[in-house]
Parts: sequence; structure tokens; C-alpha cells
Amino acid sequence: MKLSTTSSSTLNQKRVSGFTLVEVLIALIIMSVGMLGIAGLYVHSLQAGSTSLFRHHAVTLAGDIADRIRANPRAGPAYALAGANNNCVDGGVDCTRGEMAANDIFLWDQQAAATLPNGAIAVVFNNGVAPPTYQITITWTQPGEVLTYSITIPVLPI
Repeated sequence: MKLSTTSSSTLNQKRVSGFTLVEVLIALIIMSVGMLGIAGLYVHSLQAGSTSLFRHHAVTLAGDIADRIRANPRAGPAYALAGANNNCVDGGVDCTRGEMAANDIFLWDQQAAATLPNGAIAVVFNNGVAPPTYQITITWTQPGEVLTYSITIPVLPI
């Protein structure tokens, strides 16, 4: 009788002793789903990082525009016109207020094109309020959307 008990316990041990192919495949599927989730999070973090970088460039560019407008406060609506390379900064040319504004716009357009994808700048002068204000809007494109950053600054005439 002892012999039959030993042989039946040996058979039970052989059945429990390893993984089956089905268990291994299920474990691989679970790991694959987890890895796909991690890859999706990685792609999302890359997109968020690029959006953050472009927003930083837009805010920096808007601050530069605001500083240049404050340095030339009497140019008024000239900042809402087209830009032109008048060599006011590096060329040693004595420019008028309007020429300086056009030169500033030219430089901003170059900076926007260099730092933002399809970057564009629009400046709107509002003389109907006291003090006059400038609304600076910077737009750029990212896959699937057009993003904007807008700021309104008051400028006291000198």
C-alpha cells in the first residue's frame, strides 16, 4: 500500500512543477500591454516638452517686443505696420521713430521664424484708452493645432 501512495504523490508533483505555455503567453501579453502604456506616456511627455519650449519662446519674444515698444513709446501705430530692415541697430543709421519701429518688427519676425514653427507676430495699437495700449499676439503651429500667446501692455508717452 505504501508503494501506491508514493507513486500517486510523484505524479501530482510532476503536474505542478512547471509553467505551461498558456501561462507564459498570458504573462507576455500583460507585459506587452504595460510596455505599450509606458511608450505612450513617453511620447506624451515629449509632446508636452516641445509645447512648453515653444510657449517659453513665445513669452520671451513677447517680453522683447514689449521692452522695445517701451523704449520707443512715441512710435504709436507704426508698430502695427509692416517691418523693414533699416539697419537702425547695427548699421549706425540715425533712424526716425517710425523707421525704428519698422526695424523692430523686422527683427521680431526673424526671431519668431527662427524659434517657433510657422511663428507670426501681430501688434495692434489702441489709442482710444488712456494710456494707449499695444496688444501683442504671437501665433505658431504644432501638429494638429494653432497656438497663440497674447499680452496687452500700456505705454505711457514721454
